[in-house]
Amino acid sequence: MEEPKKLKKIKSSVLNRSLQLARLSLDTGIRLTNYGASSLFSSDATKGEKWKAFLLERSGAISKDLGELKGSLMKAGQMLSMYGEYFLPPEANELLKSLQSQSPPLEWAVIEKTIQSRMSKEQLSQLVIEKDALGSASLGQVHRAKVIATGEQIVLKIQYPGVEKAIDSDLKALRSFLNLMRILPKNLDLDPLFEEVRSMLTQEMDYAAEIEQTELYGARLKSDPRFVVPKVYREFCADRIIATSYEKGFSPDDSLVMALSQNRKNQLALNFLDLYFCELFDWGVVQTDPHLGNYRVRISADGQDQLVLLDFGAVRSYPAAFLNPYCRMIKAAMMDDLVALRKASAELKFTRKGDSPELLQFFEEFCLLTVEPFRSDTEDYDWKNSKLPQKLTKIGFQMLQKFELRSPPKEMLFLDRKTGGVFIFCAVM
Repeated sequence: MEEPKKLKKIKSSVLNRSLQLARLSLDTGIRLTNYGASSLFSSDATKGEKWKAFLLERSGAISKDLGELKGSLMKAGQMLSMYGEYFLPPEANELLKSLQSQSPPLEWAVIEKTIQSRMSKEQLSQLVIEKDALGSASLGQVHRAKVIATGEQIVLKIQYPGVEKAIDSDLKALRSFLNLMRILPKNLDLDPLFEEVRSMLTQEMDYAAEIEQTELYGARLKSDPRFVVPKVYREFCADRIIATSYEKGFSPDDSLVMALSQNRKNQLALNFLDLYFCELFDWGVVQTDPHLGNYRVRISADGQDQLVLLDFGAVRSYPAAFLNPYCRMIKAAMMDDLVALRKASAELKFTRKGDSPELLQFFEEFCLLTVEPFRSDTEDYDWKNSKLPQKLTKIGFQMLQKFELRSPPKEMLFLDRKTGGVFIFCAVM
């Protein structure tokens, strides 16, 4: 694959970022007029080939421009693509999903200045830092380094300069842009959604909290040989820089992992599920960014393969007031107990007094389908060829067409991201 072109700088000032997005909006508005597409939520526009073509054509340009801006614009777009499963037609959500492609890294000369401004001379004198990034994302990039005294391999996760200052302006600009694109429904209160996205962006830029969560996960799993959590090197951490041990492993979809026996891949998937169950049911603390890039598989000669867990910036704690009824909902769906399901869902305000029997039936069908892989009558569930995501999407769109849009509990936004990621991991295995 062609190596992505490195960026010479990030437009970190609010003015520069707003101007670039304004240019993108102007260009999009002109093209939108040329396509002659009306509101996405009119029946003609939804079905129109012109509209589909327009969204597909713009997705590449939008992904490129926001990828170069870095920061919360791209990250928020990625987050909204998860929520878009609830209320956006597939073409519109594909546009947001296009933001999940890896963004280009900053040139070494630029990132080196950032490192030198944040780390002390004493810290830097003890390290040899590789110039090529191991990986880059919307909020930062990772470089490998060697501790001179011991030869230990570590990684430095470096937050891009200035991105923390642009969260509010970025979200405001992104919301305006998406309204221009006519892909946000007008009859749904999106304030709670954008506030939740803002909260997560703020958290993911809090490297002190991520260091603490990394160490907490390491402590929870220290006696479980199935998992590897990187060690934090606090002596090399700095403001908006995290230093951890370099942990070898392959991407979960690497050809070497795919070549493992099905039994070994099944065990990896089972371990992944078991970790999620521990997070949700035992700890009440969930790492909510299950992108495959946040995991590695360490292949073992004895067949006891391990999962390396990376990136704890998106860890969320869930209060008992949410988890207790949510777990009762899951249990009720597993047991086909509609009475208990209705009670728990009403407690969480998924359903409300006065909802029509037809709406309740749709919602209950959705819940029963969600636990399909785990029902007692399901043996050897085929995650890879399962049509469950398509079936859930179909029910969601039927509800969208027939009933007034309603925001689910805010806790569901990132919990759904985790659940979807768990399904993808199992499907890959």
